[in-house]
Parts: sequence; structure tokens; C-alpha cells
Amino acid sequence: MADFKIAPSILSADFARLGEEVDNVIKSGADIVHFDVMDNHYVPNLTIGPLVCDALRKHGVTAEIDVHLMVKPVDRIIPDFAEAGASYITFHPEGSEHIDRTLQMIRELGCKSGLVFNPATPLDCLKYVMDKVDMILLMSVNPGFGGQSFIPATLDKLREARKLIDDSGYDIRLEIDGGVKVDNIREIAEAGADTFVAGSAIFGAVGENDANDYDTVVGAMRAELAKA
Repeated sequence: MADFKIAPSILSADFARLGEEVDNVIKSGADIVHFDVMDNHYVPNLTIGPLVCDALRKHGVTAEIDVHLMVKPVDRIIPDFAEAGASYITFHPEGSEHIDRTLQMIRELGCKSGLVFNPATPLDCLKYVMDKVDMILLMSVNPGFGGQSFIPATLDKLREARKLIDDSGYDIRLEIDGGVKVDNIREIAEAGADTFVAGSAIFGAVGENDANDYDTVVGAMRAELAKA
């Protein structure tokens, strides 16, 4: 069975009690904390910076933190996130003038590196940097806002990326971000993804007495992945 990992996006969490939210979602069986970093320039929204990453580490979060930079230019902010405790730092090719150099910088700072591709961005540049990439992230929505619907054409793109990874022989994770839910996670896994970002599907889950119901939704996702 593939090494599937679930990465809740804190963009959909309750920021007034973020440390508790992250503790609870990791206890529910999630693996990676996903950070959506937006600059109101590359994407039309403004979210969080390195101070939040640092605060979660000081709070005691030990899980991997996966920082997705929807920022342009990216090079200035990368060292700050590395110092704040990021595990993965991923960025969009459009955000860097020198993709190879930026990937090298991330690794030199002790983090795992990755490239992110918007729904209509081709994977062309990947073939030149497969030796410097630890994660490939495919956006299955247009970046900027949570709660959007999955774009079906991403399934074919996942298959394309999976073939690139398998042919390369490198140990590279294939992540999907956008509209991932219990009812489509199996199909996404079967197309080649092994890491699944989910925001509103997890943090929006409410059970009896209006209590957060992360255990149920993460468990349901695991059950679907077990069938893939």
C-alpha cells in the first residue's frame, strides 16, 4: 500500500485557537500541517507568514509543516520560513526568476523543496530539476481561496506527474491541493497522488453538539485510501 499522507490546511482552521486546532487534527490521524502563504500580489488574498510557523513550533507542534508559498518573488521569504521550522517549502515556477537556484536554496537551508503547478500551468520545467525536488504539488483549484471545487482535468495531470516521478527513480511526493473530500480522495489517489491537502473538508467537519469532528472525517479519508 502506498504511503498516503493527509495534510490539513490551516487556512480553514479557527485562528483564535490555532495551536489547539493543529494539536487536535494531528491527534485525529493527520500527518502534515499545510500552510497556505498568500501575498495579495501573486494571488488575490493575504494570509500568514513565518511568525505563525514559529509560534506553532514553540507551541509544541512536532509534525512536518508543509509551507506552500503563493508569493512573488519567493527568494526573500524562504530563509524566514526555514528558520521558523518549515519542513517542506514549495513555490510556483512563476514566483522565481531562477527555479533551479531557488530549489537549491531551500535544500541548503535544511528543508525539503518542491514545485507547485496551477491548473493551467504545464509541468515542462520539472524535467530539468527532478534531482532537486522532494515534492510536486498540483493545484486542483485556482490558488487564492479555500472552499473551491476540484477541477477534474487535474486527474490526467496527476497521472502525467506520477509517470515523471516513477521514470525518474527519485523519491518525490506527489501532493494535491484543492477540493479534496472523502468522496473523491480515492479517485485522486488512484490517479497517482500520495499526499492530500484538505482544508474545509476537515476543519469544517462538525459532529454532535457542534463539536469539531476531525476523527470521523480523517478516518473516513483513510478508509477510502485503503481501497485505492
